[in-house]
Amino acid sequence: MTEVTSPTTTPLQVTARLRTPVTGDDHVRGSVDAPVTIVEYADFQCRYCGAAYANLRELLRQRADTVRLVYRHFPITNMHPYAEQAAEAAEAAGRRGQFWALHDWLYEHQDQLDPVHLSLGVEQVGLPAAEVAAEVERQAYGDRVRRDFVGGIRSGVHASPTLFVNGARHDGNYDLADLLTAVDTATP
Repeated sequence: MTEVTSPTTTPLQVTARLRTPVTGDDHVRGSVDAPVTIVEYADFQCRYCGAAYANLRELLRQRADTVRLVYRHFPITNMHPYAEQAAEAAEAAGRRGQFWALHDWLYEHQDQLDPVHLSLGVEQVGLPAAEVAAEVERQAYGDRVRRDFVGGIRSGVHASPTLFVNGARHDGNYDLADLLTAVDTATP
């Protein structure tokens, strides 16, 4: 959190805001009419994102009528060599109505995102592995992944995971208690 000091030396908090609004193109889990929207910028190979994944699933279970989750790609490729391919595979799954099925598989198998295991995961969720692999190879969804990434940068994302709760960056922890507090505070 950036702090700015006013002339009276009172610290002011400057909160990063979500710059790219949620649209019908986003991947959304939860009630469309939920009063709280969490936008997550994440990387499938990031272990912190994996920890947040489990907490966000539980949050959605506990606050099913209150929260909707929007997932956006933020692959940090210089640290996670398979993150971008995983993101593109998730987009290929999304094109076939299976984004969340592959999303969950990817987080539950983070140590198996190399091309061979990724292909097996694609098959396990019932998708045509050869077609998806060909789409990933030619980067058919690269523009979508880059659009999410650039939107994250514009919104002040510099690490994964980064969450926005009703448009304001959540600078707290990703443990369940903190997420529940953030949602309950944001609930009208």
